[in-house]
Amino acid sequence: MDEFSGPEPGRDHDPLKVMTRKDELQVQELERRIGHTFRTGALAIEALTHRSSAARHNERLEFLGDSVLNLVVARWLFEQHPQFTEGELSRIRSGLVNRDALLQVAQQVRLGELLRLGEGELKSGGGSRPSILADALEAVFGAVFCDGGLESAEAVIRRLLAPLAERIDVSAASKDAKTSLQEWLQARHRALPHYRLLETRGEAHDQTFRVECVVDEPSLRTEAEGKSRRLAEQQAARLALEQLPGGPA
Repeated sequence: MDEFSGPEPGRDHDPLKVMTRKDELQVQELERRIGHTFRTGALAIEALTHRSSAARHNERLEFLGDSVLNLVVARWLFEQHPQFTEGELSRIRSGLVNRDALLQVAQQVRLGELLRLGEGELKSGGGSRPSILADALEAVFGAVFCDGGLESAEAVIRRLLAPLAERIDVSAASKDAKTSLQEWLQARHRALPHYRLLETRGEAHDQTFRVECVVDEPSLRTEAEGKSRRLAEQQAARLALEQLPGGPA
């Protein structure tokens, strides 16, 4: 983002100048969906504004929100799981702080309906594109932090991520499938698995990835699909683990 360049054509709206009635209604709807009342509604408008729509957009708030999210989830897990090591806590956190998790939360609150997108992004389905939704959710977290401080941001993040946190199998999440497969092979001094992308299907905003996991010894080859390459690789590794003699170490 170039802070010092002039506004591009079609990007002359500054969401912090004047709050219109439309702005106020949009802020109220966001407040209802995330459970936070903004003292400065213009922060909410900025968080919902994609760079394709205005010169002042949500990327700075996204940067801030990413750090706030990691801090809140780290503290949350630190308090809930005093028995886990740093590595285990990091692996569990990765199940809550990643694009796929953020996408689920953004879809849950129907954030795409509230986003301000340029004409090109609207036509190409930007309101449902995973990267735009995940980034906008982080921007919302950043806006809540700026508006109400860490306590407010923590309340919103915990409330929205609670359903995901409840579904995480902590015993399994403490060591993901790719890590487990790698450790099983390393313990036996065997070559590490390698992953290859076989196919990508669908539009940019709704893709499915098919990958294969290849293990040389014992000779295994598994395939799996996912809404991201990372998820597909994890599932392929999990299938490989299930076929190992004796199971994972």
